[in-house]
Amino acid sequence: MTSKQRSYLKSLANSLEPIFQIGKSSLTPEFTAAVAEAFNTRELVKVAVLKNCMDDPKEIAEMLAGRTRSQVVQVIGRKIILYKESKENKKIILPQ
Repeated sequence: MTSKQRSYLKSLANSLEPIFQIGKSSLTPEFTAAVAEAFNTRELVKVAVLKNCMDDPKEIAEMLAGRTRSQVVQVIGRKIILYKESKENKKIILPQ
């Protein structure tokens, strides 16, 4: 992913509300499955890491991206933005 594409995805994610929250139980298989399921209907997912989660948001982002085969767009504070290109429901056209 180029910096131009990443910048474009960040601008799209700006208006998104987090649809998932990671709490004290951290990254469970159920949570990972729920995020993977969300990629069936959307290409851009925002996740909030709550204060009671003791893990580092950057580490969580890398693990979650690896398990869902997505890409980390940005980790800012306690918010994670992930992108996974959809084969059937392609809505986001990345700039070259």
